Amino acid sequence: MEEQKVSGKINRVAVTGAAGFIGSHTCEGLLDAGKTVIGIDNLSTGKRINLKGIGRHERFSFSQADICQEDAMAAILGDFQPDAVIHLAALVSVPIAENDPDENYRINVLGTKIVAQAALRASARRMVFASSAAVYGNSDQLPLSEEGPTQPINQYGMAKLEAETLLLSYNENPGMTPTCLRFFNVYGPRQDPTSPYSGVISIFADLCASGRPVTVYGDGRQDRDFIFIKDITRGIITSATNPELPGGIYNLCTGQGKTLLELLDALKEIYPGMPPPVFKGERVGDIRHSLGNPSAARRILGFEATTSLAAGIHELQNEEK
Repeated sequence: MEEQKVSGKINRVAVTGAAGFIGSHTCEGLLDAGKTVIGIDNLSTGKRINLKGIGRHERFSFSQADICQEDAMAAILGDFQPDAVIHLAALVSVPIAENDPDENYRINVLGTKIVAQAALRASARRMVFASSAAVYGNSDQLPLSEEGPTQPINQYGMAKLEAETLLLSYNENPGMTPTCLRFFNVYGPRQDPTSPYSGVISIFADLCASGRPVTVYGDGRQDRDFIFIKDITRGIITSATNPELPGGIYNLCTGQGKTLLELLDALKEIYPGMPPPVFKGERVGDIRHSLGNPSAARRILGFEATTSLAAGIHELQNEEK
């Protein structure tokens, strides 16, 4: 029996990008929390296999659709009538965004606007948007906080920042509370190491597991705030399903920076036979230091990342066996 909207509760949630790395984990977490979920994905980069564990779940349905198709999004959300929308669909490859800025803008800005307007028309009370630490650029004001300067250095970061501004304008509408979550370096199971969208941990772990050397661009002392997928999904789900939480912008991060050299040391504990890394010159446009301040998410959302880097890599390794 289809669950109907209940005043004051967030029971029905739509997830765009549902067949992707973060989207599939988010759908699973929502179902575990007792929510009714519709997943939306055009499968351009998402994979149906990522949803194999929930495809037949009685509270889960799936719609193959493009977020940039206004009529399709209006019809899907209009029929489903979500209490909340989690918008994860995006073009997330920085190189592709640089090479095709128009496509980057179409998907990451205009697509977000289409989803937001459809959510508002469907009377969704909350919308959660997957933003990125890329909006900070190469800021030297570490740790990076939500009140600090935003100086994106690439097309991808600029589009995410513009989409944030667009969504926060909906704060003026009392019908929907927008929340923008700035993800730092997410890693975990189902992150395809062969994809241009993948993170460095998944790429390095895949190479180590197959006995191939990893390539480090630069001296390896550049640092990242690595956050495990299960922590990220907790933050997303909390932001979407707690009607008492205020909207706004929040970092989802650990607050603990790890250099690539430290990452290699952690991988060597798991793959003791890994070959020595290959060092090459720095890549133009790479951010050298990225460390987030998690205090706002901890104080306001009640969110804190709890998975250590070693524990996360172990879980990634076990999942791949």
